Amino acid sequence: MERIRHELRLSETVSPFGVGAIVDVRGESLIAPDTSWWHKKSAPEISCPRLVDRLGGGVLRQAPAHADRAGKEAPSLLYWRFPAWRFCERCGGLSKLTGKDKGRWRNRCDCGGGLVPMRYVAVCTQGSHIQDIPWFMWAHRGHDDGVTEAVRFCRAYKELRFVRSTKHGEGLASLRVVCGGCKRSRALSQLLGRDALLRDGIKCDGRQPWQEEHEGSACEHRLVATQRGATGNYIAERLAALDIPEERPQSEELAARIRNHAFFAKVVSDNGGPQAELVASWIAADLGTIPEEVLRVASTADEESPPLLDLKDGEWAAFQKKLGSGRDRSAGDFVVDGWSVEPLPAVPSSLTARLTGVGQVRRVREVRALRGFRRHDAAADFVPADLDRAPHHRPVYPTVELFGEGIFLRFDEAEISAWEALPEVRQRAAILMDRRAASPWAQRLDTPEPRFVALHTLAHLLIRRLAFESGYASAALQERIYANSERSDKTAGVLIYTAAGDAQGTLGGLVRLGHPQKLLPLVLAALDDADVCSNDPVCIESDRQGSSQLNLSACHGCSLVSETSCETSNRLLDRQLLIGGSAVPGFLEPVLRSLRDGGE
Repeated sequence: MERIRHELRLSETVSPFGVGAIVDVRGESLIAPDTSWWHKKSAPEISCPRLVDRLGGGVLRQAPAHADRAGKEAPSLLYWRFPAWRFCERCGGLSKLTGKDKGRWRNRCDCGGGLVPMRYVAVCTQGSHIQDIPWFMWAHRGHDDGVTEAVRFCRAYKELRFVRSTKHGEGLASLRVVCGGCKRSRALSQLLGRDALLRDGIKCDGRQPWQEEHEGSACEHRLVATQRGATGNYIAERLAALDIPEERPQSEELAARIRNHAFFAKVVSDNGGPQAELVASWIAADLGTIPEEVLRVASTADEESPPLLDLKDGEWAAFQKKLGSGRDRSAGDFVVDGWSVEPLPAVPSSLTARLTGVGQVRRVREVRALRGFRRHDAAADFVPADLDRAPHHRPVYPTVELFGEGIFLRFDEAEISAWEALPEVRQRAAILMDRRAASPWAQRLDTPEPRFVALHTLAHLLIRRLAFESGYASAALQERIYANSERSDKTAGVLIYTAAGDAQGTLGGLVRLGHPQKLLPLVLAALDDADVCSNDPVCIESDRQGSSQLNLSACHGCSLVSETSCETSNRLLDRQLLIGGSAVPGFLEPVLRSLRDGGE
């Protein structure tokens, strides 16, 4: 029997239709099984050692792809039909059966009507499992007087129908599952409720839809009925890395020089005694650092290997090396023309004092991988992208490689450190920190310290402005924020780039705007756009906007962009921390003040 074939873009196999996601395509509802179902010969391996190390080992593989129209023998991915229960849009028949026509499967009923997936599915509240609602069983359960002996023992499996009856009201009360054998009728409104399925004796199977029954494990958590397209049904965890020549941050380079010093062994052997402090002061004087740093390195000397660097640490170090070097004549997938920002006639000096380096990223390769997913809640159990439990098996992660261009901005560390030390600034950022700490799922987001919120907001303003100047739609642009004051090497920078597997990302419209003479006026224009929001004064005076109130003075009228463009899905934004407010000095407020005054 010939299978039904559909097409997806290659990047959609990682986001948004990766392993475990429900895909609606041409009226059908499908779910992607884990990578143990992939044919490894048709799934090419992707190389990115930085990302593999961050994932803890494994293999990165890209889904099978084809350039022209897919033939019968074209490599493909297997998707499972889910939910399996569908009703006929013509006769209302409700079943799991799929029509056949001349040796091919058809998504049609025997009467000729199209089969439509049922709207509701059952999701486990803790185990991240998902399953069909057993509609025949559910229709014959309940706690009303209509559950008679004839209903309990009904076996009219082929006479179940899904109908709409306005006699019983509107909304879900009008949508009913009816049995033609025992005449039992039950409204979908009875599905909803915390323990609605539990009261009907419907329990969790402890597995995913594509797994066999013997692969499931006992799950005692309750099920809830949700719409199959609900956002909470699929909470993916993805990781992306830029393919760059791995550079060591300055703190790691200093630590290596300390370990190689001739007197370092004496510091370790004394184990924090008075002699260690004396020798540490000698080493510090030789290397131009402080004794405390030498003692810190000595305290970690017994570790077998240095701790794994965060992906952004290595990227920041690579950008730092490129900036200020002018035109990049190197080859490869990481080509950056670095420029120091010099005073310009029409640009306020307050901006050039804060923005110290700009990089024109002429070519960059980004590798994105799907780690796994959760369902219903961010605190639910994690389901990996590869469910193969064979011994010595290397997990396979769905991956896509994208090529593009971008603009990198580096800000002065002394300026931003002095600004974020102000009590008013820290008090404003503490609002977001408290809300992030109070929300279990929000703790996956970056720490909203003042520099992160300010630079994140600036990145959004630049994306909105670049959409008018670069030739790319705002949804094609993405951000990568380097803003952390807790690391040994403090970071303060923004990368705005476009990366795609097709023509977008190689047009050159973005990188040409990265030269300081063109970029600085764009920054000024972006700040001028943010000075007044169409929702002011409500927006600028607000501190409770966005999902879980994780935005302050930021709304669709001034700061929000496409969620796929943002690292935090349009959260942790605040115009006041960037351009200032009534009681909060903004990081770039002096620049905006100069624009208002029309001078330096």
